[in-house]
Amino acid sequence: MAESVDPAAPLWRAAQVFRLLSWTYALYFQVSKNAELDRPVLGWVLFGVLTGWSVACGIAYLRGFGRRRGWVIAEAVVVIALMAATVVVAPEPWVQANQSLPTTLWATNAVVSAAILAGPVAGMGMGLAVMATAAALKGAIAVDLVRSPTILIELSVGLAIGMAATTARRAHAEVEKAARLAAALAERERLARHVHDGVLQVLAMVARRGREIGGETAQLAQSASEQERALRRLLSAVDIEPQGMADADGDLGSMLRRHASDRVSVSVPAAAVYLDPLVAAELEAAVVNALTNVERHAGPEARAYVLLEDLGSEVVVSIRDDGPGIPAGRLEAAVVEGRVGVSKSIRGRLAALGGRAELTTPAGGGTEWEFTVPRAAGRR
Repeated sequence: MAESVDPAAPLWRAAQVFRLLSWTYALYFQVSKNAELDRPVLGWVLFGVLTGWSVACGIAYLRGFGRRRGWVIAEAVVVIALMAATVVVAPEPWVQANQSLPTTLWATNAVVSAAILAGPVAGMGMGLAVMATAAALKGAIAVDLVRSPTILIELSVGLAIGMAATTARRAHAEVEKAARLAAALAERERLARHVHDGVLQVLAMVARRGREIGGETAQLAQSASEQERALRRLLSAVDIEPQGMADADGDLGSMLRRHASDRVSVSVPAAAVYLDPLVAAELEAAVVNALTNVERHAGPEARAYVLLEDLGSEVVVSIRDDGPGIPAGRLEAAVVEGRVGVSKSIRGRLAALGGRAELTTPAGGGTEWEFTVPRAAGRR
């Protein structure tokens, strides 16, 4: 990941400062303890490997090409291998009385890198791997956390650094989203000014003159008036986030608001109603099918009312119209005739989502669909 687009870049830079300090400590440890080793020359060879890897990691993480899973895993392998090599160059009493040859402080670099890349869980997991290697060298697990709190330190480093990296990425995403919304709002305002100066004024003039002239132009005036109102609604819509920039989940409320018109009233909660994108798309398709039936069968003057309710564990969409209603037995007859729009496009669609579609025809006329979908529908 390039540094210019990586919100965790400051953490990567700070980690390399820590790497330099930990290398300095490892050098001091090597100088002071090398004479006690069985193979002091090999000890310096291993320290040369440690130095070369430290330089490679510093360059890779600072330049950005090392900020990926493969490189962090390679760092973990090198760290564990150097720790395990302690038994090759040092006698058993020395291993029991000292920390592993690369030093625990230097080995913590792998914990820091994993935490920055993948978050607190990965960081703490790497800390456990480092401490498990140290325990294997000594043949025992240190349970005295007062005298030997190293495992707590490793876990705390992984947790703290991982949470910092996760927070940095989340904050960066929020800032980017706010910037996109601001840019979209500015662009919408610019388009609104141009449209108001041109199209809206022409539509308003056509509607006004058509009503004045009357006759056959009255229908043209009505169409122009409807288009003017639709265009004004579009320009003043609340949902201004560009397509493809929404959250991972689909906001069903904003999806349903797009279907509002002179004959369709849409009421949704003020807060976003997020669902799995595929579930939201299927639910919207069922609503569109119901609205299409209102347009085709409820009469030219019928109005439809769409209500979205977020009940926590489930989401309910109601579509009601003020048309003449559906005669008893009409849907069953349609299925016999091979017309399965309602049974498949609506009821079948909701059943596939694990929900239900209920149709009622009030005594005073009209129809009402109620679509209910569990919140967890479509989750994997």
